[in-house]
Amino acid sequence: MTQQPHIKYRHDYRAPDYTITDIDLTFALDAAATRVTAVSQVKRLGDAQAELRLDGEALTLIALEVDGSPWSHYRQEAGALVLSQLPAQFELKIVNDIHPDKNTALEGLYQSGEALCTQCEAEGFRHITWYLDRPDVLARFTTTIIADEARYPYLLSNGNRIDGGKAEQGKHWVKWQDPFPKPCYLFALVAGDFDVLRDSFKTRSGRDVALEIFVDRGNLDRADWAMTSLKNSMKWDEERFGLEYDLDIFMIVAVDFFNMGAMENKGLNVFNSKYVLAKAETATDKDYLGIEAVIGHEYFHNWTGNRVTCRDWFQLSLKEGLTVFRDQEFSSDLGSRAVNRIDNVRVMRGAQFAEDASPMAHPIRPDQVMEMNNFYTLTVYEKGSEVIRMMHTLLGEENFQKGMQLYFERHDGSAATCDDFVQAMEDASSVDLSQFRRWYSQSGTPVLSVRDDYNPELEQYTLHVTQHTPPTADQKEKLPLHIPLDIELYDNEGKVIPLQHNGHPVHHVLNVTEEFQTFIFDNVYFQPVPSLLREFSAPVKLDYKWSDAQLTFLMRHARNDFARWDAAQSLLATYIRLNVARHQQGQPLSLPLHVADAFRAVLLDDGRDPALTALILTLPSENEIAELFDVIDPLAISVVREALVRTLATELADEFFAVYNANQQGEYRIEHEAMGQRALKNICLSYLAFGETALADKLVQTQYHQANNMTDALAALAASVAAQLPCRGALLAHYDERWHRDGLVMDKWLMLQATSPSPDALQKVRELLHHRSFTMSNPNRIRALIGAFVSGNPAAFHAKDGSGYQFLVEMLTDLNTRNPQVAARMIEPLIRLKRYDADRQALMRQALETLQGLDKLSGDLYEKITRALNA
Repeated sequence: MTQQPHIKYRHDYRAPDYTITDIDLTFALDAAATRVTAVSQVKRLGDAQAELRLDGEALTLIALEVDGSPWSHYRQEAGALVLSQLPAQFELKIVNDIHPDKNTALEGLYQSGEALCTQCEAEGFRHITWYLDRPDVLARFTTTIIADEARYPYLLSNGNRIDGGKAEQGKHWVKWQDPFPKPCYLFALVAGDFDVLRDSFKTRSGRDVALEIFVDRGNLDRADWAMTSLKNSMKWDEERFGLEYDLDIFMIVAVDFFNMGAMENKGLNVFNSKYVLAKAETATDKDYLGIEAVIGHEYFHNWTGNRVTCRDWFQLSLKEGLTVFRDQEFSSDLGSRAVNRIDNVRVMRGAQFAEDASPMAHPIRPDQVMEMNNFYTLTVYEKGSEVIRMMHTLLGEENFQKGMQLYFERHDGSAATCDDFVQAMEDASSVDLSQFRRWYSQSGTPVLSVRDDYNPELEQYTLHVTQHTPPTADQKEKLPLHIPLDIELYDNEGKVIPLQHNGHPVHHVLNVTEEFQTFIFDNVYFQPVPSLLREFSAPVKLDYKWSDAQLTFLMRHARNDFARWDAAQSLLATYIRLNVARHQQGQPLSLPLHVADAFRAVLLDDGRDPALTALILTLPSENEIAELFDVIDPLAISVVREALVRTLATELADEFFAVYNANQQGEYRIEHEAMGQRALKNICLSYLAFGETALADKLVQTQYHQANNMTDALAALAASVAAQLPCRGALLAHYDERWHRDGLVMDKWLMLQATSPSPDALQKVRELLHHRSFTMSNPNRIRALIGAFVSGNPAAFHAKDGSGYQFLVEMLTDLNTRNPQVAARMIEPLIRLKRYDADRQALMRQALETLQGLDKLSGDLYEKITRALNA
């Protein structure tokens, strides 16, 4: 029988009865049995009769002392150690044993390959020792690690290394001290044998900071880009935000077994090796950019997350939304702002909007949680970032930076709330953000409906704007939000018409604050073509009745690169909707010639950034297309998308071939211009693969075998799989033979086959579960094969016979006890059953009910299954 997890509510927050000011940890490390000794300085804050309730999971208590004497006034409960009759201030000593090698959930201290490492966010520290495992308890940590020197030559923890030496029986020890008080979720320990890349960074105040990146033996040649990204991050944070690093050393450790991307532990960031290791032969351009972004993200947390942390986990977006905004700005300042913005918006429209429409819908600051691990979501991170970006739009860079400075002045060294952040922004800028605060408490995706009319006699143009947020699973009633709507008007020659009303200029960002609102513009001398929601100025769906002529005009003339891409997306959406309906009615599919001509013009525009051209030519994914419909038909979407690819491939065959040849390169360079050329060349190849089979087969094989980098090799392999070319089997076998010992490189191979349009995709995925490179114990392998199939191959996963659902039930049954966090992320496509037809809904419900009946169902899965079945 599954024990129902306890629901926690944000409004129930209360300050702790006790706090811990300092903790001295000693680890006698061993993979099979580690002894942890924790000596804490505890101070009572609340009532004299209050008990001290410490969190702890899967711990064996060895000894318990208060002020040096054994303490008998305690009891052990499920998940807690409760002490009573305590003095107002005391020293608490707890000795307990843990078993890292049996920790398959990868929370707390666990084994990754031959190394030992920790993951404590959100509530992993309770798997190490009993403690006040909550983010508003900030203590200074001193950590001593004792371990076998031959097996674990490197012993790492937070802060600065202050001592070390030899111990008996071939052991050694190291002591670390972190001078900055921190919550226990930021604690880190790593022990292992590594290659180390060393460098240094001189801060703007002249301090030298040692930089060290630890990687598995033999991977040193893949760490250079991570070090470059780290130094760029440190420099950028000083220049853009005025923030300097505060310790003597900054360390990154790459581990193979990790549930997330990376973790910002103070001074010792632990990373999934996917976001550290790169060289031309093994990593794509996308990997390089991902490493740059994630290294930046975790480094920027040093201030937005570590120096100022969260009061409670409901405030997670305080650090994550803000830091995602910062890493997006970092990537944009170093690379192409338009390309980065488009990539971010694609995530919002394809995945976050789907989350808003799911049973797990929640505001960026949730009001209730059952399992905190389930709220590391796109809503908290990506939509949270969009809310910060809207504030930046409304305040401007100068006022936004003033707000950041005030935020740090008020809250450095403490645990803050989302309200504290908004208040600092408001106080620093004198901009009223009272209505804007609703973005923090209201879930769902608002729909902005825009209608317009033009009076040529008065030369007056009017926009009628309506905002409406549909009900979500967690909230039925919605209030009007403060939505910044960025617009521009063009005349027939593509010139910008100045915005003005009653003789005064009007700012290009309109403040939409009411349910119905009208904006009037004077001296509009020609019926304008409007560019609306430029830069995706708010995370909303835009409803405007575009004509094809308007969209092709914007693709050609819009000053804003994002607006050009967005116009292309809207043009495609028109014909995707139309053709899905035609397919469902058994009618032939069609695409007017002028649509193909619009894309031809983009392809032949030499003056355009090649990376932007590649993005405009990239059709929306099946998941992005799904968000155009209330009821999703995965098979129709897949058929229509492939038909569009084939149509464009046929209509633009000569142009694709010419541009493909014009963008060939010699030497591989990690520079944004070179990346853009590769992106354009490879999008052309992806279309050419759908042309005449013999020519396509030869073209793809030639690129694959002649490639001097993974970007080009993988693009050729992907094209062969997408177009189901005859050469694909041989190329997949060649790749497997060359790379099967390298897990990260094989993840790309697994993912390609999991997302293949082949009718036997599921059968192939089942076979690959037994492949020499696959293991169910590594989250990266699971995500690459099982996750890619259920999330990235909707037509196969949502097969009418329910076989995809049955497969996921089998996988989740295994993962439920092995790794509940990974299982809970994997179940997402299944819990969105209400978006599908009645037959699929019935099969999905049946699958969920099977999972609900599992013995010892994890809290992570229980919450999502229950919400889905009760929705």
